[in-house]
Amino acid sequence: MNRRHGPHMHGAQRGYTLLEIIVAFAVLGLALTLLLGTLSGGVRQVRWSADSARAALHAQSLLDEVGVGEVLVPGTRDGTFEDGRYRWRLDVEPYVDRARPPGQPVDPFAPQLLHLLLQVQWGDGTPRERMQLESLRLVQPDPSGVSG
Repeated sequence: MNRRHGPHMHGAQRGYTLLEIIVAFAVLGLALTLLLGTLSGGVRQVRWSADSARAALHAQSLLDEVGVGEVLVPGTRDGTFEDGRYRWRLDVEPYVDRARPPGQPVDPFAPQLLHLLLQVQWGDGTPRERMQLESLRLVQPDPSGVSG
């Protein structure tokens, strides 16, 4: 009888049991689930960062254009960027200096400070998908409203 094919050699060719293979696949599945969850969270962060950066660029462009070639007057305006993906609202009102004593006379011919409040939102408009910028503008009085 050949010793290589004898009954004692069967024990030396041991393989994996079905239970070991199932446990290995479960551990592999769990590791892949955790890895993909981490990657998808990173993708969401990158998308939010890109959206907020684009919103900031649009907002800065709008603030740069406001009052250029037009008389800036108090009031509210709104609109959209990128076919409605970003929505904005601009509130313009006279600036109130809290340090100024009340009742002090105001020169109607002096330049006036206006307070600009710009709100931009995107997506669902949740607090994470919203930004607010404020600015002050010095405007000259409208010469057409001055009687001479």
